[in-house]
Amino acid sequence: MVTLNNILFLDIETVPQHDSYDKMAPEWKALWDLKAAYLIRNKEEETVESIYNRAGIYAEFGKVVCITCGIIQGYHPSKKLVLKSFCGDDEREILLQFADMLKRWATDANKCLCAHNGKEFDFPFLCRRMIIHNIPLPGILNTRGKKPWEITHLDTMELWRFGDYKNFTSLNLLATTLGIPTPKDDIDGSMVWEVYWKERNLERIVCYCQKDVVTAAQVYLRMTGEELLDAASIEIKQ
Repeated sequence: MVTLNNILFLDIETVPQHDSYDKMAPEWKALWDLKAAYLIRNKEEETVESIYNRAGIYAEFGKVVCITCGIIQGYHPSKKLVLKSFCGDDEREILLQFADMLKRWATDANKCLCAHNGKEFDFPFLCRRMIIHNIPLPGILNTRGKKPWEITHLDTMELWRFGDYKNFTSLNLLATTLGIPTPKDDIDGSMVWEVYWKERNLERIVCYCQKDVVTAAQVYLRMTGEELLDAASIEIKQ
């Protein structure tokens, strides 16, 4: 059984590297055209330009603008979730700060990372972007050369699957199903690129990211039979 205090809950927000398709260099346009042609096949109403807003979900074409981490401190009834966000326009600086924090926090093999759909998105996206920026991967993130039981990554979507690998359940749907207040009261993932590139409202994205971390932590608590956290038990560190 994983000790709650040894889990770092996280969520990332990503956007395309440019505010529009036209801003890409010619060689990158050619590469995106190849990728997008596959994505829009049999969809006559879409073009490689019109779906560029989706580029943020691909590590080769996107970048990280926010990482929020949450750690549960204390024990019931006085436990709390402490949040810390790394955000900004300089992706390399965000990743460096996050990697440094992980190295200082994950000093033993008992530490775990947890995210919703983290194994298919958050964890590999972070690793790929760190490699692109020539940042050494923190041991807890790096899966290379490890046996499956040596990888301490938890995924609330995988926990909900119970072995059913056909199933995809969004965090919003899972939270609602489990009676946990949904975090989607402002924006959703499909709007992050617009809030970043058009509104230039990073604070709004950070707030959205923090809510997702709180929800993922609540889902994990609910699925493991632990008491949920109340609003007064959420602390945000600057």
